[in-house]
Amino acid sequence: MKLLRRILLVLLVLLLGWGWLERENLWAFPDIISAYTAKEYCSCRYVMSNDAEYCRGYVKQWLPTSHFSDDPASKTITVSGMGRRNSAHWMGQRQGCRLQP
Repeated sequence: MKLLRRILLVLLVLLLGWGWLERENLWAFPDIISAYTAKEYCSCRYVMSNDAEYCRGYVKQWLPTSHFSDDPASKTITVSGMGRRNSAHWMGQRQGCRLQP
């Protein structure tokens, strides 16, 4: 039993050390979910001219988003997920979609 505790403690320390080394990447991860969804949906819908239902299925991920809006008038997609919000806007036929700063 003592050996198992020591092994678990060593694994925990290694995991925390790895987390510390990758802290910047781990901090950026939540932005990726909403940014990817907004940009890819915008491209699917307005660049490739697919229907909305198809594009929703195309960008569906195993991590759910908490808010999704598609404004066809301005061709802007806004997505929230994991506490972050990102928007993508269709710039034109030649420029495609761009994430909003």
